[in-house]
Amino acid sequence: MKGCEDRRRGRLPIGRRLPACTTLLFILGGIAYGQAEQCWNLKKHGDPGAKACFEKLTRAVDAATQAEGWWGLDDYKASNEAFRAAVKARPKDAHVRVRWGRLFLERAQPADAADLFQEALDIDKENADAYVGLAIAASDAFEAKAVEFAEKALKSNPKLYEAHEVIAQVALEDNNPKKAREEAQKAVDISPDAFDAMAILGTADLLEDKQTDWFNKILKASPHYGQAYEIAGHFFVINRRYREGIEYYRKAVALDPSSWSAKGQLGIELMRFGQNDEARANLEAAFNAGDPRKATSNTLKLMDSYKNYVEYKTPTTTLKLEKKEADLLRPYFQSELDRVIATYEKKYHYKLPGPVQIEVYPLHEDFAVRTMGLPGLGALGVTFGQVVAMDSPSGRKPGDFHWASTLWHEMSHVYVLSMTDHRVPRWFTEGLAVYEETATQPDWGDRLDHESMMAIKNHKLLPIAELDRGFIHPSYPSQVTVSYFQGGQICEFIAGKWGYDKLLAMIKDFGNKMDTVDVVTKEFQMKPEEFDTQFLTWLEARTKTQVENFDTWAKHLKEISANSKTKDWDAVIKQGLAIRDLYPDYVELGNVYDFLAQAYLAKNDKPKAMEQLEAYSKIGGRDPVTLKQLAQLQVEAGKKTDAVKTLERLNVIYLEDEQAHQRLGDLYLELGNPTLAAREYGAVLALGTVDKAGGHYQLAKALTQAKKFDDARDEVLSALEAAPSYKPAQKLLLELNTKQ
Repeated sequence: MKGCEDRRRGRLPIGRRLPACTTLLFILGGIAYGQAEQCWNLKKHGDPGAKACFEKLTRAVDAATQAEGWWGLDDYKASNEAFRAAVKARPKDAHVRVRWGRLFLERAQPADAADLFQEALDIDKENADAYVGLAIAASDAFEAKAVEFAEKALKSNPKLYEAHEVIAQVALEDNNPKKAREEAQKAVDISPDAFDAMAILGTADLLEDKQTDWFNKILKASPHYGQAYEIAGHFFVINRRYREGIEYYRKAVALDPSSWSAKGQLGIELMRFGQNDEARANLEAAFNAGDPRKATSNTLKLMDSYKNYVEYKTPTTTLKLEKKEADLLRPYFQSELDRVIATYEKKYHYKLPGPVQIEVYPLHEDFAVRTMGLPGLGALGVTFGQVVAMDSPSGRKPGDFHWASTLWHEMSHVYVLSMTDHRVPRWFTEGLAVYEETATQPDWGDRLDHESMMAIKNHKLLPIAELDRGFIHPSYPSQVTVSYFQGGQICEFIAGKWGYDKLLAMIKDFGNKMDTVDVVTKEFQMKPEEFDTQFLTWLEARTKTQVENFDTWAKHLKEISANSKTKDWDAVIKQGLAIRDLYPDYVELGNVYDFLAQAYLAKNDKPKAMEQLEAYSKIGGRDPVTLKQLAQLQVEAGKKTDAVKTLERLNVIYLEDEQAHQRLGDLYLELGNPTLAAREYGAVLALGTVDKAGGHYQLAKALTQAKKFDDARDEVLSALEAAPSYKPAQKLLLELNTKQ
C-alpha cells in the first residue's frame, strides 16, 4: 500500500496510468514476455480474467515476470522488490529499468522514475520506451520537455502511440485543440487501444460544447475504463471549469470504484468548493486504498485544521480566517473586499450571482495544498469559481507580499470567470488581473523585473495566440513570471490604445466561446501577427531605457553599494542620481532610492532623503522598515497627511507591525479621524501588545471621540482590569460616566 518507498519521492503526476501494452513484447535472457502483455491487455479491457493471469506471472521463475504479476495485482512492494532483483540479475537490460520506472510513475514518484529511464538510455541510447517514460514524467509536471522526449521516442519507434498521446495532451493543455486532435488521431490510427487518445479527442469536443461519441467507443471496448473521464476531469480543472471537472471525476469513480487517483482528485476538487463531507469521504477512500500522492494526505490534514478557522458572513461575502489572527485581519480584509466588489460591479457592469468566499491561510504550506497540481499559478492566491484562497500577510516575509493587490487580482478572476462561464484563455484573465492591480493603485502592481527585461531583449515573448503555453508548459525557469508580465502589458496596451471598453468587449467575446485568434481579429480588425508587431513595438519603446542600460545600471549599483560601505556619501549621491532612472522600477533590497536616502541622512539633508523615499514609495517599494522611516521623516517635516498615506500603504502590504499601527492611530486621532484611529488601536490589541492597559485606553479615547460611548466604556474598563491604578483610564471612566 505504501508504494515504492525505497527510492526518493518526487512530484505528483496527473493520475494513475495503466502500463503500456504495445511495448511489452520483448526478449530478456531468452524469456518471452508475451504473457505479461496479455495480462495487461486483459486488465486494460476490464476482463475479470486479468487477476488469474497476473497471479500466474507471480509464480514465474524470472524476477521481471514476477514483478509484472505483482504490479498487476496492486502489490507494489512485492513488485518493487522483484524489479530490484531483476535489475541486479540483468544489469545491462534497459527494458527492465523502463518497466520499473513505469511502476514508479504510477506510484507518484516521477523523480525516481526519471532516474530509471535515464539509466535505460545510458544502456540503450535509442530506447523509445524510456523516452516515452520521460515524456510522461515531464508532462505530469507540466514541463515543456515532454514534447521533446515524445518526439525522440517517435524517432526511434514511429508506432509508439503513447508518444502521440503525450503530445496531444500537452497541446490541449496549451489551448491548441487542433494540434491535440491531430496527435490523438495519429495514436488512434496506430492502435484501437489508444483509449487515452480517444479520451483527449472526446474532451476536446466537450471543451467546445460539441457532441462526442469517443467515450462510448472507449466504454464499448473497456466498460470500466474510468481513466477516460479522469482525463476529461483533468482538462476541465486546468481550464478553471471546476464544477464540470467534478462531474467527470464522479463519472470516473462510478466506472472504476477502485481508482484511488480519481477518488483522490474528486475529493480535492470537492474540498475546493467547500463540499467537505463528500470530499473527505473520497479522500479517505483514496488514502485507505493506497493513494501515494501527497496531495491526498495533505488535503486531509488541511481539512482537519479547519476547526481552527472562523467564518464571518455578509450578504455578499464570507471571510474564512484563522482564529488567532481573525481580529487583526477582519477589519482590513472586509473593508477591502467590500471596496473591490463595489468597484468591479461598476467597472465590469456585472453583479456576482452569489456570495464570494475568501480563505486566508497563515501557513503557506496550507495554501499550497489548496493549489497543488494546478499549472501556471502565482504563489499568492488562487480562484475556484467564487472561492478565493490566498496567503495571509503573516505567511510571508514582511514586505514580500502585497495582500490587497493579491485580493484585487483574484477578485478580477472571480468576475471574469463568472462573466464568461469560465470560457476564457488563461493569458487574458491573468493579464487583465495583473492590469487591474495597477489600475486600482499605480504603486500596487509588480514592477518590470530583470527576467522580463531579458525576455524582451532576447525576443522570448510568445505570440498572443500561443501565450497560454507560457503559463502551462514553461520552456525556461522564469517563463511563467514573464507570461504574467506580458499578459498585463497586453491589457495595458489595449486599454491605452483602444480604451477599457475594448477589454470588456473581449470578455463578452470569450464568453461567447470565441478563441484568441477570433477575438483579436474581430476586435482589432487585424490578424494576431499584426497585433503582436504593434504590441512589441509599443513595449520595446516603453522599456528601451531599462533594457539597453541594465548592464550599466547593475555595474554602477555594485559601486554604489561598495561606496556606501565605506561611507563615501558624496560618491553614492553622484552615482545614484546618475543611474536611478535607468531602471526606476527596481525597489528590491539594495535599491538606489535607499542608498541615496541613507547618504542624504548621513549628510543631515532630511528633505532630500525624504524626496528619495517618497519616490521609492510611489514607484511601489514595499519594505516596512523603509516605509516607516519615510513616515517619520514626513511627520518631522509637518506632512502628517502624507505620513498617513505612507502608513496606509504599509497596511495593505504588512499588517503585523504594532509600532506602525500605533503611529497611524495617533496620527488619525490628531487629524480628527477617530473611527480609523480606533481601527488602528484595535490592531495593536489584536497583535497582543504587552501594554494591554495602554492599548485599551487608546482605543477608548478614539471611541469616545467617535461618540461610541458604550464601546469606549467597555474598553476603559478593560484597561482598568489590566491596570487598576492606571490614572488616565480612571479619569476617562469618570468622564464617560457623565455621558448618556
